Amino acid sequence: MVASGCGLLVLSPLFLLLAVWIKLDSAGPVFYRQTRVGRHNRDFRLYKFRSMHVGADRQGLITVGGHDPRITRSGYFIRKYKLDELPQLINVFIGDMSLVGPRPEVRKYVDMYTPEQLHVLDVRPGITDLASIRYRNENELLAQAADPDRYYVEVILPDKLRINLEYVACHSFWFDIGLIFKTFKEIIAK
Repeated sequence: MVASGCGLLVLSPLFLLLAVWIKLDSAGPVFYRQTRVGRHNRDFRLYKFRSMHVGADRQGLITVGGHDPRITRSGYFIRKYKLDELPQLINVFIGDMSLVGPRPEVRKYVDMYTPEQLHVLDVRPGITDLASIRYRNENELLAQAADPDRYYVEVILPDKLRINLEYVACHSFWFDIGLIFKTFKEIIAK
């Protein structure tokens, strides 16, 4: 909570610049809110900077490739550098999320989990996790699939859940700190 509060304070000038850019780039709100599933299988509202045109999520939940026409001009940039994820510090501050933990999914996919896979919901979801680093090129993988939704459900999601179940079984403070630094390294390497 303290780290997210400090992060929100320090990053507020960047938040302001991104908000202005998003508003100038396309019509609609600055933030995108989506219902995700968190700890103990409870729904919560996840905050992101809006990177797609309003209503784009009604055309499908999965984003494919870097040239998805639903993504705004500013959206390409903020997605590339994961800046769209920064408002999730609000979710961390209010207790819905943690800095590190399994990324929260939408209900559609959580309803497909096996009883064993549901154990990823034993911990708070996070802004970053090992699966996010492993699948940093997820959109490109999905763009190459004949049926992106099916590929996600049958290939990517089970592997992400396997990785996240390992995290749930052995996470620690120091492991989380290392993962935060690894995440920054991956973002900067882009």
